[in-house]
Amino acid sequence: MNFKKTFRIIALVAFTAFIMPSQSNAAAILPTDSIADSRMAAQIIQRVNEIQGMEKSNLSADEKKVLRKELRDMKQKADGLDSKVYLSIGAIIIIILILILVLR
Repeated sequence: MNFKKTFRIIALVAFTAFIMPSQSNAAAILPTDSIADSRMAAQIIQRVNEIQGMEKSNLSADEKKVLRKELRDMKQKADGLDSKVYLSIGAIIIIILILILVLR
């Protein structure tokens, strides 16, 4: 097989890999990497439930602002708990093709 034919096959595979839609279930994965992460997630969920159950009509504007800031900070912490790396199908195929080309 010559180089031109190999390059065309690789280009076709890469093109179809990027065209094919794929869904990720990353949103369904809970941050349970370690015990500390799960404890922190439980604390965040508990505090969010407390804030949702509060009567906010009695609070002043400054107190509401503090609650919003606290919720934003907790959201950032919760986003940081999920420290996984996700690879798409196209990226995996490209990595495999590069490895094949380099190792030949």
